[in-house]
Amino acid sequence: MIHLDFKNPRNYLIAGVVIFFSIFALWLRLIPMLNMGHADQLSMVAMDDPLYNLRQVELILANIPGYGWFEAMTHYPYGTSIYWGPLFPTIIAICCLIAGATTRPEIIGIGLLVPPVMAAVIVVLMYFVGKVFGDWKTGLLAAGFTAIVTGQFFTVSWYGYIDHHIAEVLFSTLFCLMYSYAVVSEKKVKIDLRDFGSYKKILLLSVLAGLCYLLGLFVMPTMILFALIVGIFTVIQFVVDRYRNRTSEYLLIINVTVFLMAILGLLLFGVKDPGIGLSTYSIGHVYAYLGLIGGTILLYGLAYSLKGREKYWYPAVLLACVLCFSGILYIAAPQIYNLLISSLFAFFGQQPVTETVQEAHGWSLDRAWSSFNYGLILFAGGILVMLYNNMKEEHPHQVFAQVWSLVIFLSTWQHVRYEYYLAINIALMAAVCSGFVFGRAWPVIYLGIAGSGKNNLPSEIKEQPKDRSPKGKHPKKGWGKHEGIPSFTYLIVILAIITAGTGILFAYTSASYSYTNAVNDPFNMNPDWRESLEWLGNNSPETGMDYLTIYDPGTFHYPEKAYGVMSWWDYGHMITYISQRIPNANPFQQGVAGDAGAAAYAGDAGAAAYFISPSEEQANAILDKLGTRYVVTDIEMDTTKFPAMATWYNPSLAADPYMKTMFVPAQNDPNRLDPRLLNTQQYYLTQVSRLHNFDGSMTPCEGVYYIEYADPGITGYRCRSSPMGC
Repeated sequence: MIHLDFKNPRNYLIAGVVIFFSIFALWLRLIPMLNMGHADQLSMVAMDDPLYNLRQVELILANIPGYGWFEAMTHYPYGTSIYWGPLFPTIIAICCLIAGATTRPEIIGIGLLVPPVMAAVIVVLMYFVGKVFGDWKTGLLAAGFTAIVTGQFFTVSWYGYIDHHIAEVLFSTLFCLMYSYAVVSEKKVKIDLRDFGSYKKILLLSVLAGLCYLLGLFVMPTMILFALIVGIFTVIQFVVDRYRNRTSEYLLIINVTVFLMAILGLLLFGVKDPGIGLSTYSIGHVYAYLGLIGGTILLYGLAYSLKGREKYWYPAVLLACVLCFSGILYIAAPQIYNLLISSLFAFFGQQPVTETVQEAHGWSLDRAWSSFNYGLILFAGGILVMLYNNMKEEHPHQVFAQVWSLVIFLSTWQHVRYEYYLAINIALMAAVCSGFVFGRAWPVIYLGIAGSGKNNLPSEIKEQPKDRSPKGKHPKKGWGKHEGIPSFTYLIVILAIITAGTGILFAYTSASYSYTNAVNDPFNMNPDWRESLEWLGNNSPETGMDYLTIYDPGTFHYPEKAYGVMSWWDYGHMITYISQRIPNANPFQQGVAGDAGAAAYAGDAGAAAYFISPSEEQANAILDKLGTRYVVTDIEMDTTKFPAMATWYNPSLAADPYMKTMFVPAQNDPNRLDPRLLNTQQYYLTQVSRLHNFDGSMTPCEGVYYIEYADPGITGYRCRSSPMGC
């Protein structure tokens, strides 16, 4: 737990270092603000999700304490339900009320500051996370590494990106800290379920962990990922406890308390989705938490009933129960069974269309190294250290940390967006690895430098107390607290030097990368888009909608004056926030997909179907179906975003019918082939090409370029390009 001993001068030094790390993290993230010059606040805001978060803040301030669970100002003509919680925009709204921010520039100014401040708070929090998994030195290292770690964690928390991702990290980390405290608190306590006094402390910590879980859940339903982590840890730890001949009442108390609170809190909060999906606030969460509670009770009951039997009985019976339960669930409740299976595949799997969403990309080795560089090495070292510690002595909270880290690592490997979660685990495991190595190496290094004389020894070595541990037990060892005088070995010194070098490289590389990004790559709004959408808002007919009204989905109908604005989904929130008009598609990837070919006349007519349509007749039919009055294109839709459009239109063919990659001899080196992306005739027939390349006008063909391919082994000729008339 958190112990504040103000009589110990060392604690003031620790507090000072942690505050320095926190301020440094805040400064890194505020560099775009410090360099913005005369630019206004809106120009600093990223063009996608941050704009919609600002829209939500405005709605909350205008309808206190209301929250718009239904959004009529997007996805015309259907509107949409909001699937994440109100906590993050409500925090910004409260800050605006405290600061007296009422105008849009003032609200933006407050909103831009909240994510960097949350990141600075996480740095402080990480000191306690590191301390619970090591000691105060591990805590300092964890706070320091968190202050400089880069990747998505940095980009979702710097000045310009107002989104709930940083709040997800804050409250999920707080939950993991409290859950770990609860697990650690039972270490020296014999729990008797009939004696409340024997577990009142662990019960209190479990209640706090449950509250932290609810805070994370009220930010985003993705918090259920941490329920999965708890579930995996619980199974593993029950098996470990059975192997070590100890009981697991502490897991029973913690899990039942945490997830009963989650169920109660969610029911009081209100089920917002009539379905059972786990990505929304549906009754599916209640089923999942009940399953976790029931599973914990079953695990405890099996352990109790198999007491005295051979150790292999427990995992064998457990496996049999899982198989039987899965079979029964598959037959008796296929909807719930499919929910669990489909949710796992959706979360850990990939689909062609998800690859068109940047944050849903799979993690590559290059991206992983770019984000966390040498921290990945220390991350692996921290995992190995915890495995070693648990081979020597039981540390259930470290088992939890390993499960937490590995599940988040796997999640990030499948979807790069979860880098913002993984950064915490990278910093923690880097601190654990560094703290462990230096804890073993410091006495050896000190003796090598100061000499082996007793008078030269550090005080903590000279004043080692006698071993009073029970027979057969080893005394707990900390950083610099070793029994006797360790012999000087080159191996531990070399390992310490390597670890120190890796840690320094991790800190320097990450801080440099973050600083460079903050200086050179702020999320500045595209001025052309801003100018165009401001013009659209000032010069297009009113929609008959009140921008600051929260509409009831049960009674809402669009007025006759309403209409849609067609563009690619990336720009939907800009249309809503800047123009105060209603986009047909938005960054929730709604209104995007459309049936390929002629089916688009009657099927799901989305932005992809419109922009890829090969005929004006088909395209106009889509606009009529969607009630669209204006279409907005840009050069990226015509070029770099085109493959994404084609993939949403037809995932199996994607951009293949429209673009071909050929290899042609380089101009300066005919022995080297360079790739060339060539457009086919079908590309020029698409609506996005007709609108953006030819301004929607009929343009006669004056000439084409074609590529002749020949087999050099047969003809002796290389490929060449030639102009040819139509």
